[in-house]
Amino acid sequence: MAKTNYQYEKRQRELEKKRKAEEKAKKKAEQRGGGGADGEAVEHAAVNGFDPGLPPELDGPLV
Repeated sequence: MAKTNYQYEKRQRELEKKRKAEEKAKKKAEQRGGGGADGEAVEHAAVNGFDPGLPPELDGPLV
């Protein structure tokens, strides 16, 4: 009888959870901002210290 590969199953669950979280974030961003077609650009902007939800005068590197 074949042995169950628990690590594979766990990885698949983690990937599914990550995919759902990305879809949820994308959907939330579309509702909030009127549709950001590229969710990665929003993610990279937030990582680099720029918040696309802020007005231009408040947007900039977080100090």
